[in-house]
Amino acid sequence: MHVSISIVGYRNADDIAACLRALEAGTYADFSVFICENGGDEAFQRLVAAVPTRLAGGQSVTTHQAGGNLGFAGGVNVCLKSTPDADAWWILNPDTQPDPDALGAMVARLKVGDVDAVGCTLYRETGEVQSHGGRWRAWLARAESIGNGSRLETPVDGGAVERAQSFLNGASMLIGRRFLETVGLMREDYFLYAEEGEWFLRAARHGMRLGFAPGARVKHAHGATTGSNAGLKSRPRLPIYLDERNRMLLTRDLFPGRLPVAALAALGQLFMRYGRRGAWTQFGYGFSGWAAGLRNERGPPSN
Repeated sequence: MHVSISIVGYRNADDIAACLRALEAGTYADFSVFICENGGDEAFQRLVAAVPTRLAGGQSVTTHQAGGNLGFAGGVNVCLKSTPDADAWWILNPDTQPDPDALGAMVARLKVGDVDAVGCTLYRETGEVQSHGGRWRAWLARAESIGNGSRLETPVDGGAVERAQSFLNGASMLIGRRFLETVGLMREDYFLYAEEGEWFLRAARHGMRLGFAPGARVKHAHGATTGSNAGLKSRPRLPIYLDERNRMLLTRDLFPGRLPVAALAALGQLFMRYGRRGAWTQFGYGFSGWAAGLRNERGPPSN
């Protein structure tokens, strides 16, 4: 099974180079890499200078400059459309470093044939689990990360994760050909955040099934590109705005009858996260995104 590894970059050539070094150490060799750079001319030149055209195992590395900042989904779609002959696609964040056995374990799970996309364990530098998979709470318009905060060495029940998850974490997701041919590409009008949730929730309506490979582990520097991992009162506008906006858009697109309840629940969560802690600037960012979602505003934010 030939896997096309799809990476969307945004002015983070050093992260991508580190990711490729981790891929070189992998035990599964039948893959190629396609990188879509969203960050403009200068960023693309830095990327070309930082990454090889072939890895040590002979795998090709293709770099592509997008015509502008297409957002995450737009960049992913460029990767998918540019590699139509692959058997599967591993969408991988630039700020990840997969363990050597990660891809092999995910491919093995996909090959069983009873699932159409496969997730893994994402973990932090500290050894804490970020996510085994995601669960969407439609009435709350809330995404929950399964296993978040547990220790990496804690045994994981793969079957339990598969029964619980409703989406895969967008930082690492192996997509099979049947999934892509049935569901189609990611929605680009979200621009950034929640697009993977929408993709997999939409896929479930087409009968697609999600797997989990307990032996697949990927280290993730969460929020390295967007700044969403900064301290509460230091977080920039863009990730907060888009996260809140797109929760409303996902609800509008897939659960429209729940929008009134979900909108109130999301507003309450926003206050609990920022307002009660005195992060009023960040609350304002989130409130403007929440309101934009209710107005059905889409695409890149205007400011």
